[in-house]
Amino acid sequence: MEGDFTTLGRGGSDYTAALFANFYKASVLEIWSDVSGLMTVDPRLVTAARVIPQLSYEDALELSHFGAKVIYPPTIQPALEQNIPIIIKNTFKLTDLGTKITSSWEDNSTIKGISSIDEICLLNLSGSGMVGIPNFSARFFQALADRNINVIIITQASSEHTICVGIQSFDQEKAVEELHKVFKSEINSGKIDPIEVEQHLSIVALVGSNMKSQVGISGQMFSVLGRNGINIKTIAQGSSERNITVVIEKKHLKKALNALHESFFIEEIKKVNLFIIGLGNVGKAFLEQVSNQQAYLLDKLNMNLVIIGAANSKTMIFDEQGLGPTTFMEELPKSEVFNQANFLEQMRTLNLRNSIFIDITASATVAEIYEEVLKESISVVTPNKIAATREYKHYSLLKSLSKKYKSQFLFETNVGAGLPVLSTLSDLVKSGDQIIKIEAVLSGSLNFIFNNYDGNRPFVEVVKLAKKEGYTEPDPRLDLSGEDVMRKILILARESGYQFDLDEVMGNSFLPESCQTSENEADFYLKLAADETHFSKLYQEAESKECKLRYVASFEDEKLTTGLSQISMDHPFYHLEGKDNIVLFYTHRYPEQPLVVKGAGAGAAVTASGIFADVMRVANTQQ
Repeated sequence: MEGDFTTLGRGGSDYTAALFANFYKASVLEIWSDVSGLMTVDPRLVTAARVIPQLSYEDALELSHFGAKVIYPPTIQPALEQNIPIIIKNTFKLTDLGTKITSSWEDNSTIKGISSIDEICLLNLSGSGMVGIPNFSARFFQALADRNINVIIITQASSEHTICVGIQSFDQEKAVEELHKVFKSEINSGKIDPIEVEQHLSIVALVGSNMKSQVGISGQMFSVLGRNGINIKTIAQGSSERNITVVIEKKHLKKALNALHESFFIEEIKKVNLFIIGLGNVGKAFLEQVSNQQAYLLDKLNMNLVIIGAANSKTMIFDEQGLGPTTFMEELPKSEVFNQANFLEQMRTLNLRNSIFIDITASATVAEIYEEVLKESISVVTPNKIAATREYKHYSLLKSLSKKYKSQFLFETNVGAGLPVLSTLSDLVKSGDQIIKIEAVLSGSLNFIFNNYDGNRPFVEVVKLAKKEGYTEPDPRLDLSGEDVMRKILILARESGYQFDLDEVMGNSFLPESCQTSENEADFYLKLAADETHFSKLYQEAESKECKLRYVASFEDEKLTTGLSQISMDHPFYHLEGKDNIVLFYTHRYPEQPLVVKGAGAGAAVTASGIFADVMRVANTQQ
């Protein structure tokens, strides 16, 4: 004793109190802190974290070992020996109940909490010379102990070919130095490999005494992480079955904790994060539908659709807490300039679970980023037909990426706007049926045009009306050229299981040659007006045969064709009204009487509803 002053260090006062409580056999040990008890998860990373009202000594030890700073682990042992309840209270919130730690109580919850350590590294000792040699493990752990290095997690392959341990990152240098010194001769002789180090990792642990013998906990944990694109580096579970511990990349820690907390504490609201590019008529209709439906989704499904990022062609805006679907448009013009690469990087950096990217454009440039988005385990929902109709190799790549990275690539609105055409087709194929033939009217805009053109007013005026009503693409030349329908029948064939490319679709244009080479939209309208006689003739010929004009797409005998047809009154297409679409599926189960999908096939509201349906499909499969 030299009379020097010192501090007790972290947890010193709590530990001292526990020792006194043990010695005097106190009835209770109270620990007063600046928090209201042990939390279900780190509240700095998960806003939905809540106080655990009661748990066992063993659970408290597990949580404190894996990063819960509220209680110093040695504090628990003296109280446990005398079965003294520990109560953790908040000095600044006296009315909070806090956390009570006891030996046992009536409790049916499986998971008590999710703990984490945010910065660790893995050391791997491996080599064929280790197999069957008993002293390697002893030397390995003794080397770490000699340098006062705490081992947090241990795994070893049953082949005895590797030993892997997790340690705090700040101990990495001295650990590697010591291990290379201890195993110098074996490394030089090639019996074992130099120590491998994996950095920038974190530990996540599920903790709960009731996990013991409970089937499915590990599966649920791994499934949740897998669906969010989080790779597990190593796994450990003690024989006590009080925790399941995994090591993941540090950059995924926040996402992992939020996803796991949401999954295991099911009364919490599920947050689905949306990133949107494209805020035209369809985009605005989608935002309005989200706004109108939010209360219902919260009340009935415990689900909250939150718009995190949005952009038009000029500006973009982000808010991790969420953008008001009907209010952020006011702030958008004053936000940062839109840059597609920066938009993608923002999604990467935020790295949020349950994320969906929604492309509501007709842009080939935006469609180029789908590959990178899917690799981030972010699902893609889009009415944009470009990606699904590019060369088959690219279409197949996007499909495979969605499977590999546990994301989804959904484009129901590519065919039939809000009609369940692709989902119906998918159900047929998945259930073992085979598509023999498809006949369809797939352009709501063309159907509207030919239903409203009767030769009494110029064809060009009907086209302009269709655009004004929001039934055409932004550039109506895409509709009238037939290219839009060609892409749709191609998608139907591909989703039926056939390999086709766009150049294999035979498109028969009804436009005169002059209209097929227009320089811009205004020039196109001038040429339509100049060729009114051509369109009048088409109408008169159909009328003379008591037929109606329909732009029909078909898939039969492995041939894809599109073109204007004269439809007689005994055909299902004859009575197709307004902007309606219709698809006839002839299959092995429906060889003569086809399965029919019919309804509105154009318009901002119905297209937005199809996008919304795809978003909900993704959200519901992320449960």
